[in-house]
Amino acid sequence: MTPTAAPLLTVRDLRVVIGGKHILHGVDLEVAASGTTAVLGRNGAGKTTTVRGILGLVPRTGSVLLAGEETVRLATHALVRRGIGYAPEDRGVFASLSVAENLRLAERPGAGEPAYDLVHTLFPELRRRARQAAGTLSGGQQQMVAIARTLLNGNRLIIADEPTKGLAPKVVTEVAQVLERAAEAVPVLLVEQNLALVRRLARHCVVLAAGRTAHQGPAADLLADAEAARRLLAVGSTGGTGSTGTGSTGTGSTGGTGPGAIGGTGDTGAGGTGSIGIAGGTGAIGGTGTAGRTGGAGSPTAGSPVRTAARPAARTTEADA
Repeated sequence: MTPTAAPLLTVRDLRVVIGGKHILHGVDLEVAASGTTAVLGRNGAGKTTTVRGILGLVPRTGSVLLAGEETVRLATHALVRRGIGYAPEDRGVFASLSVAENLRLAERPGAGEPAYDLVHTLFPELRRRARQAAGTLSGGQQQMVAIARTLLNGNRLIIADEPTKGLAPKVVTEVAQVLERAAEAVPVLLVEQNLALVRRLARHCVVLAAGRTAHQGPAADLLADAEAARRLLAVGSTGGTGSTGTGSTGTGSTGGTGPGAIGGTGDTGAGGTGSIGIAGGTGAIGGTGTAGRTGGAGSPTAGSPVRTAARPAARTTEADA
């Protein structure tokens, strides 16, 4: 029997308190020494705060072992020097600087020759736009810059926080291909709500709920278990309603409340984009639905569907909770 490799990153009892409010209540997780580990959970579960806690971007207690070394007391810059690359949820590009300047700022002294050949092979678009101001790039192109910066310095671990959020389906596919290739060379900790992407990339997954670890295990096993996925991620429920709710006296000619037979809970109400749906066209690469045609968000008058343009789900980060 081949022995199991020790985890590259081990987090134990990670706790975060911000402004007197307890955000994380003791998160445990492990990141394998190869491949992609996904962090899943509903909005507000603590995913982004967990990443920030690992990186020392928020006050934290507990244990964070990187290749066996305790790092919980280290500053963020010291963790970066130990080989952690971070692509934040908001991409974090310097809007007034060019693409080339954004990449140059990410070069880390002592990390060897920056891997520009790899970056330009994966992102030929960035070579063509090297002199363009990063603030004028599309969301997908800015995400390319964010991921490219993590690949320059031969990092031991890449942390990517919702890299496909708000991107067009074609760009999502491109980003997935890049992450897939990156994970062949370096382990990736991926925070993501797009379950189709998780199914494609992740070997292992961690599910958070209310600031605690609710599940750890092989990603394929969780996604194959409809009951567990429904219980842990609120996917597969019939006609779930979102944060804007339905009309006060019912909606649509048939009185339905959901966009599809197994649509997940949506942040913009029934018929909107689902936060972590896996069917019914509610996933992050499933596109947006048309509200009101099959019992979408209703008006105060029963049976009067409202024709509103579907809009991307509003997502709050745990640090804002």
